[in-house]
Amino acid sequence: MAKANEGADRKGARSTKKTSSPTVSPDDAIGAAATAVADPPPKPTRKKRVPKVRRKGPKTAEQLAEMEILDVWLLYREYHCEIIRNFLIEKYYDIVRYTAERMHMRLPNEVEVEDLMSAGLFGLMDAIDAFDTERGVKFETYCGTRIKGAIFDELRAMDWVPRLVRARSSKVDQARRELEMGTGRKATDDEISAHMNLDKAEFKKVSRDARPVGVVSLNRKWYETDSSKDVREIDVIKDKKQENPLQTVQRQDLQGLITKGLTRAERLIIILYYYEEMTMKEIGITLDLSESRVSQMHSSILARLKAQMQHREKEF
Repeated sequence: MAKANEGADRKGARSTKKTSSPTVSPDDAIGAAATAVADPPPKPTRKKRVPKVRRKGPKTAEQLAEMEILDVWLLYREYHCEIIRNFLIEKYYDIVRYTAERMHMRLPNEVEVEDLMSAGLFGLMDAIDAFDTERGVKFETYCGTRIKGAIFDELRAMDWVPRLVRARSSKVDQARRELEMGTGRKATDDEISAHMNLDKAEFKKVSRDARPVGVVSLNRKWYETDSSKDVREIDVIKDKKQENPLQTVQRQDLQGLITKGLTRAERLIIILYYYEEMTMKEIGITLDLSESRVSQMHSSILARLKAQMQHREKEF
């Protein structure tokens, strides 16, 4: 009996050890909580986005020519390809030429149409970059304004006259045209000043500013000829420094006629005084004579020449 009770006590002790939970101290619980706060659980990793492969657009102008123009614009908005932009420039280049030629008809001949076309080409490229197909506006209408604006900017840059002077000149010309159309005759300055409500001093200043010095190209065509070579400005402009051969010969003949029959000293006095424009004192130093002697000889020469020329008055 004693052995049986001892065996039962051992089994009860074993079962008690298995079912009883271990005791945890407060310090251990606080440490475990601090560790959990310091080391939070790892976040779930996100999947990396795989970039989409963009399909390549057309690479040749032949492929672009076979497409609709709207599709070409959509491709350019998507890729901004230089090949597509060059195709659009070539397609709409006729608008640049047409606009430049029409504006050149109202401009002076000094302005070259090629310069206007170059400026308009920059306006066309800006229009291609800024054009939006979703607004429902035709590109031909949109680019015409941009091309004209680029040409006007180039003309303002080429013009050395200030814009204020150009504005005053246009006002004066407009007032003159209105008066001449109303009266049927040429308008005077007083009528123009009264029409513009300006006094004489202010109108004189406006008129002076409205007539700036103009610049003319010497290579400009003067008039057309039957030959293949046109006459230019430089071909008809007068050279005031060049001497007329006929006048040179006549002057030499007159000089020989006047000095004929004079001594060497008298001839030098006439030539140095009237042709070389030297003074009596300078002539005296040159000829080793006094100034009074040169003046006396000059008066004597004039009296003799006057008597000789009276007989030849009909020849002149």
